[in-house]
Amino acid sequence: MARDVYTSREVEVPQGVTAEVVGALVKIKGPKGELARDFGHARGVIISQKDGKILIESFFPSAREKATVGSIAAHIKNMIVGVTRGFRYKLKVIYVHYPISVKVEKGGVSITNLIGEKHVRRVEVPSGVKVTVSGQDVIVEGIDIDKVAQTAARIEEVTRIKGKDRRKFSDGIYIYAREVM
Repeated sequence: MARDVYTSREVEVPQGVTAEVVGALVKIKGPKGELARDFGHARGVIISQKDGKILIESFFPSAREKATVGSIAAHIKNMIVGVTRGFRYKLKVIYVHYPISVKVEKGGVSITNLIGEKHVRRVEVPSGVKVTVSGQDVIVEGIDIDKVAQTAARIEEVTRIKGKDRRKFSDGIYIYAREVM
């Protein structure tokens, strides 16, 4: 079986965005903020910058290294989208039995009265992520897609009801939209 000699991906850096590559550390700066990510874990992959583009390449790559080249390119594209436009996840508060109360407090989100429980469920919100509650919608926004998605998933996970029939007890907070702002 023949092995590829070379694989690469180029990521175009648009106007108004500056990119800096130092070894395996990639810093992207744009109108909405700055993101940095270390790809030092990617063995056999070289990241460089040339002519307004970021080049990710690997010589004599294994299947894993080929996949890693594509993954790093996708991460860098998401970083560029984040610093130029940002990401937004929308969640819907759904209750059949008891009205769920969602409050944004310092450092996190508090969820009370889920199926009548007295216990308060809390989700920490990392820096750089903004959570707002308007009516039955919870909106999570930020420039780092990993932090925004993880916060939304954590809110959904903390309200998951276990040990009851999902058809009857559909109470919870659910992600219904992912979008670029």
